[in-house]
Amino acid sequence: MNSQIVVTRRIHPDAIQQLKKVGTVKVWEEDRAIPAAVLREWLATAQACLSMLTELINEDLLSQAPHLKIVSNMAVGYDNFDVQAANRHGVMLTNTPDVLTEATAELTWALILTQARNLIPSHRQLLDGQWKNWSPNGFLGTELGGKTLGIVGLGRIGQAVARRAPAFNMRAIALESQGSRQSLDKSIPRLPLAEFLGQADIISLHIPLTVSTQGLVDASWFEAMKPQAFLVNTARGAIIDELALKSALDQGRIAGAALDVFKDEPVGKNHPLASHPRVLATPHIGSATHETRRAMALRAAANISQALGGARPRDLLNPEAIKPPPG
Repeated sequence: MNSQIVVTRRIHPDAIQQLKKVGTVKVWEEDRAIPAAVLREWLATAQACLSMLTELINEDLLSQAPHLKIVSNMAVGYDNFDVQAANRHGVMLTNTPDVLTEATAELTWALILTQARNLIPSHRQLLDGQWKNWSPNGFLGTELGGKTLGIVGLGRIGQAVARRAPAFNMRAIALESQGSRQSLDKSIPRLPLAEFLGQADIISLHIPLTVSTQGLVDASWFEAMKPQAFLVNTARGAIIDELALKSALDQGRIAGAALDVFKDEPVGKNHPLASHPRVLATPHIGSATHETRRAMALRAAANISQALGGARPRDLLNPEAIKPPPG
């Protein structure tokens, strides 16, 4: 039987061609998230789904997809998956690790440099005609040399960000692991929370969104951080208590934040953090390079090809979903 494969957004054509070798491909062509009702209808007869982080793969959806074998997320994070529900229904779940590491690390440093040197406000003031003459006190930013970069989450991306710190004459430290997978890199000092917050001039978040990390960065963090410190988030928005962050920014308890992600996306110009004068906001572009998005699409397609071919997908997240053969 020819497998039916649902792809929830337009992706690189090379990945579509790869999928067509193993089944019939149905793509949601509109430049917006596929409506839940449409996805439910399409998955009723499908064997595979290549999803984005915008799709909630939960009990309600899986219970109405009796033929579904695999959902392959084109993302490294998978907080849109109900893993236990997938296990119950025997649906394999995969993600795309490794391939977006360098792109996300590069964006992290772009945000750090842009915020530290006040590039966006300076650019706006130039366009607004406020650059009248050179001034010894004009457009002042912060040098990175001699400062301390604090990494929360020393996984692939966190380590890639830390590796770049010496190029800016910065020292890297990390928050002690709270039960997450330990990094193989032992050269970066791990500090308990109070010491970590007291030393870091820039704090960069690189942990997944889980029950234990939701709202992790709260008012107590901002009270303990240096007043000249910046917070950078290219992970997931809900890791930060956004109301507490806004209060800290309003009161000057920290110098600023650079946010590529938000709790509820998308956001616009009226969002209280996106529009805040101390915030540099970008629209979830951590992996947004031509090279990385192609690699992500191909990796997600490969996981589907492997599953439909009877093999264990390379990036299987829930081996519990694979039912042993009877007898």
